[in-house]
Amino acid sequence: MRTQPHASIPLGSYVLPGGTTDPGHAIGQAHVAERIGLSTLWISERLGHRDLGVVAGALGQATTKVNIGSAITPFHIRHPTVLASLASTMQTLTKGRFLLGLGRGGPWLAGLGVSPSTPAQAVIDIAAILRRLWAGGTVTYHGPAGRYPRLHLAGPPQAAPVPLLMAALGPRSLALAGQHFDGVILPAFLTPQAVAQTIATVRNAASAAGRDPMTVRVYATVITIADPTPRDHDILAGRAVSYLQPPPHGERIARLNGWDTAPLARIRAHPLLADLGQTLADETYRPQELAEPGRLLPDNWLTASTATGSPTACAGQLAEYLDAGADELILHGTPPDRLEPVTTAYHHTSARSPLPAVHTRPPR
Repeated sequence: MRTQPHASIPLGSYVLPGGTTDPGHAIGQAHVAERIGLSTLWISERLGHRDLGVVAGALGQATTKVNIGSAITPFHIRHPTVLASLASTMQTLTKGRFLLGLGRGGPWLAGLGVSPSTPAQAVIDIAAILRRLWAGGTVTYHGPAGRYPRLHLAGPPQAAPVPLLMAALGPRSLALAGQHFDGVILPAFLTPQAVAQTIATVRNAASAAGRDPMTVRVYATVITIADPTPRDHDILAGRAVSYLQPPPHGERIARLNGWDTAPLARIRAHPLLADLGQTLADETYRPQELAEPGRLLPDNWLTASTATGSPTACAGQLAEYLDAGADELILHGTPPDRLEPVTTAYHHTSARSPLPAVHTRPPR
């Protein structure tokens, strides 16, 4: 089995973006992704139409080269053995092409009877439990991650351990990812300079923990829209609102980017958002419905933290994120079947200048 990520070009993409309700569209997107040389297809799990196990299994059978990753699934919503089994099955099915990206979720978890507040030790312990299960061990655990008398997977140990990634932004979460995970997934709307700062935090933490910092892969999410229409601009602004609305997430992004946080108060005071309380904007509205509060954001915020414009301009902006140290980019906002102009421009750009180094994780 392969134990290193497939990498035609260091660009991946989400499948089934936005409000898509037909998961079958992912198959055609996967075929195009392989043809244009994307490295990874990413699944942002949404309960209802984007179940991680089902969509990942379909993608695994529709492709032979591209990696398949979750970005992300909250680890709370599945029993550890169920989550370990899902990942182990996918890793075997795809011959080592699966990446498990985990996150802490958000306030919506409370509606499932799950605490949205997760101690750091619980995150560390979940990673350790999954790895022990994949290694063929039996786990008895009572701690912040739950109470499990006896966890075990049937069959032999996993030949190719599943890379474990963590979604992170704050300094403590970034450090935790560097110390205990195989990679980190960064959110959208960070500038290349902010990405460089987060990478330094991750790799310094890895080094302090006695790990080789270059074995912790960094996946930076970049909203990418080639030749945007006015409607695309509205959707982009609305998507920015959905990322920046919840505190303290919005403040963390703004401060990392060196932005004044005052515009955040203005968008949160907008009539569409003022009464949401702890509810996230994207749980109530689609991006295009948030275009009006999005117009309260400074224009330079969007241009500095996304890749938009002509395909050549997008390719140049993506190269800035790779030059900042990201190992791979997760292109967001445009599905794989509409990304060929950008990947073609990226190939032309990289042919004229040396490619940034792509750090790979050595076999275990």
